[in-house]
Amino acid sequence: MRNFIIVLSILILTGCKSKNAITAAEAEANKTVKINTSEISESQKSKAYELGTRVLMTCNTSKFKPFTTSEATASVIKNTTEERLTKTCTRFRQYYGSFIDLELIEAYKNNFDQSIVFRYKASYTKKVANKELRLIMNSENKVSSIKSMDWVDGFSMN
Repeated sequence: MRNFIIVLSILILTGCKSKNAITAAEAEANKTVKINTSEISESQKSKAYELGTRVLMTCNTSKFKPFTTSEATASVIKNTTEERLTKTCTRFRQYYGSFIDLELIEAYKNNFDQSIVFRYKASYTKKVANKELRLIMNSENKVSSIKSMDWVDGFSMN
């Protein structure tokens, strides 16, 4: 009986370990790596810049031209409404002033889904904080995510 319990325990432990094991090749394929911005096509960089500027310029003009299906994914189109932007812009204008421009600082490629993460520093008239606009373009060259946050020098996908 004692041997049976020992063998059963070993089998259970072995089974648990094998479920969580990821090969080195799989881990490498899922990696997000920094890429040189010169490796990105000018058309893709300008599209990302134009779409990011369009969102932030809403704070200055109070008018937003909605994204089309050729520019953004359905979830981004659904979540980027003039009402939501107005609410965010009210807070941004109060704290940061008027939006001035975006500067592309760096880009990352997600090897899992072939998306590109553009990290822009956003300039505002008040210099109280450094803000980041993170724009993710999927493999179809559509915006799949837009996120504004405080600028942090280290990159993290969180």
